[in-house]
Amino acid sequence: MTYQHQELAAGRWNELALMEQLGHVGSEVERALKWRGKNNPGFSMNAVDRALELLDLTIAAPGNRLRLKELCRSREVVVDFFCGENQYPSSEESLRAYFFHFACAARLAR
Repeated sequence: MTYQHQELAAGRWNELALMEQLGHVGSEVERALKWRGKNNPGFSMNAVDRALELLDLTIAAPGNRLRLKELCRSREVVVDFFCGENQYPSSEESLRAYFFHFACAARLAR
């Protein structure tokens, strides 16, 4: 598999705390929302692909085993919102709020 985040996929991702990992995922989700709002589906889907790649790395990280249910559901919600029928029903605001809290927690932990 070819990763867009080569260095992170090589093991550096596992060195980050879960809050930092999800904060980075949130950055990509934010980019996807931004490009979606600018009516640029190509750039939006590129950001979604990067967000899903980071979520997959987070799910695979050995230190996150106790959080697999939430991580897998988060991935499912992102896919449903951007690629599916939005059955959950999520909103831009709910996605921003969810990931924003992780970014804040990661920042406070520094």
